[in-house]
Amino acid sequence: MKKTSAILSILMCISFFVQAQDPHFSQFFASPLTLNPALTGKFDGTLRVSGNYRNQWPAFNNVYTTSTLSVDFDILKKNLPDYDTWGIGILALTDRAGGGVLTNNYIGLSTSYHKALDEDGFQQIGLGFQGTYGQKRLNTSKLVFEDQLTPFGFTGITQDVFNSDNLNINYMDLNAGILYTASTNESNNFYIGASMYHINRPKESFKGGTWNIASRTTISAGGYFPVSDILTLHTSGIYQMQNQSTETVIGGALAAALDEESDNPSNIYGGVWYRLNDAIIPYVGLEFAGMRIGATYDINTSSLKAGSQSLGGMEISVIYIKRPPGFKGIPCPKF
Repeated sequence: MKKTSAILSILMCISFFVQAQDPHFSQFFASPLTLNPALTGKFDGTLRVSGNYRNQWPAFNNVYTTSTLSVDFDILKKNLPDYDTWGIGILALTDRAGGGVLTNNYIGLSTSYHKALDEDGFQQIGLGFQGTYGQKRLNTSKLVFEDQLTPFGFTGITQDVFNSDNLNINYMDLNAGILYTASTNESNNFYIGASMYHINRPKESFKGGTWNIASRTTISAGGYFPVSDILTLHTSGIYQMQNQSTETVIGGALAAALDEESDNPSNIYGGVWYRLNDAIIPYVGLEFAGMRIGATYDINTSSLKAGSQSLGGMEISVIYIKRPPGFKGIPCPKF
């Protein structure tokens, strides 16, 4: 059974490679620098650290696992007009498919500038750019081929020949985005943004092929607003298009305040998102001392649910925002 799972993982890995689609997160709202470069530095604080881990389709023996880590902050605050923000960020991402047969690693540098459109800074428009260095590696020593099957299992020697056990591709990438945010008071915020990744469509092929990474276009929107003295509703949605594939996710969560008077209030979250024609995504979260931890578990509803046992993927996110004592900022997108 382990060998069967390995072959299935490899076939999925190859399918992923041919389509050249990006890794994605159910908690897209908790991975700002993979969502839109214009979100760089756009938060209510002085420093933000974000981390994400996703195990896609665990029923298929860890066929895809993706991890990210990012840090962003604002700079030259005293030299900018009131309420304007210039953000800088660093992003690292690793994605493993087929048990490590195919590995993608990225490191990127982001910058964005947000311009206040009114005297209170409640309406802002921002533009962001991100440059990325990417590496894709195919480890052929982990591949298992049909001609290796013997009466004793997969113990034979394949006739397929590769010049190297590790085939590597290195490339530079360019991403950009725009973001509009608005608030009517200090307790709510709404945003809409658009971004494009792989603008330069870098070449991504082994063995002399001519494949390129397709550009990915993303439109995202959301907001939060109080619905009672202790409850706040957070909503968000995303539409993405890459190659012939599209993805639409919408949903929301209620946050219940535990100590709303604190500089770093504590909240508990509960909600659900829905990926159109694919999965229901329950969400729970906990926020305290400037840190928010979120967890989702995709419940697959597509035609794949028989094979995936309706288990689409487990995901964990952690975001820490540093707020010095007495810090007072303008409302910003929180998801």
